[in-house]
Amino acid sequence: MNYRTMLLATSAVAAMFAGSAYAQDAATVAFLMPDQASTRYEKHDFPGFKAEMEKLCPSCTVIYQNANADAALQQQQFNSVIAQGAKVVVLDPVDSAAAAGLVEIAHSQDVKVIAYDRPIPDKAADYYVSFDNEGIGYAIAKSLVDHLKADGVVDGSGVLQINGSPTDAAAGLIRDGIHRGLKDSGYKTLAEFDTPEWAPPKAQEWTAGQITRFGDQIKGIVAANDGTGGGAIAALKAAGVKPVPPVTGNDATIAALQLIISGDQYNTISKPSEIVAAAAAKVAVQLAKGETPEPKTTLYNTPSELFVPAVVTAENIKAEIFDKKIQTPEEVCTGEYADGCKKLGIIQ
Repeated sequence: MNYRTMLLATSAVAAMFAGSAYAQDAATVAFLMPDQASTRYEKHDFPGFKAEMEKLCPSCTVIYQNANADAALQQQQFNSVIAQGAKVVVLDPVDSAAAAGLVEIAHSQDVKVIAYDRPIPDKAADYYVSFDNEGIGYAIAKSLVDHLKADGVVDGSGVLQINGSPTDAAAGLIRDGIHRGLKDSGYKTLAEFDTPEWAPPKAQEWTAGQITRFGDQIKGIVAANDGTGGGAIAALKAAGVKPVPPVTGNDATIAALQLIISGDQYNTISKPSEIVAAAAAKVAVQLAKGETPEPKTTLYNTPSELFVPAVVTAENIKAEIFDKKIQTPEEVCTGEYADGCKKLGIIQ
């Protein structure tokens, strides 16, 4: 091979690798969320993911879709983003069991899948990023139990348990954590409900039926998120229950923070979704570059990173939410909630 031939060959190889590097740097990444029952996906998760992607990979294309609690629609969206060239799909599944098939489809086409927020138990994704959902369930239940005991609620008293969607594996983990938190509490679970699609109206309807059934036997309600907790509180108020027994939550939505400030909700979980979204973006960029992200732990045979959230009550809402600038007083302390914010020292 003469010098000119070698030079041309070397240039061709360099061009090939440069093209490959550009393809990785300019990868398409999809962010597929499950529903709109919670406002977090549009307000926190996607903005957090997009912002981190813009920092880590400014030339990458990010596709966002929300399945609106429709597993069939999510499958269409999944197939669509792969057809659009997505090399990494961040998937928060509507149906965790059905999502196993989506992982198989992706892997057959050399597309990586990051399970996000909700795990995919039946098929190992390439990575899983979430808060510790079992830990969340335990924390909200334990917080409620401690509160009931501090208030002198006697052993043998009853509580209701409102779980999330039966098709959501994360809801199952939260449920298991609640069971663990209540197990040796001395309190009995009067009834338990899996809320289809995490829909607050369905939680409200079920709670209304339990109020008719159990009346003042209900000393507390462990609800798996703020939406179901808000539905339970609405049912209690509609039935004229006074005082409203303590109700838990999870997600630290503005509505839930306002309910805590007004005294209608006992606790929630502060888990700034931007933290998990940013971690998912970091993993997505690593996978797009052909790198292997280092796991912090393993769940369902999937390398994982699980973040530890904080329980929020009226006692620490200022420190956990406002001092950390997760929400601002201008967003939360509006109208009828202004007086409560003053009492808690959130505003002057």
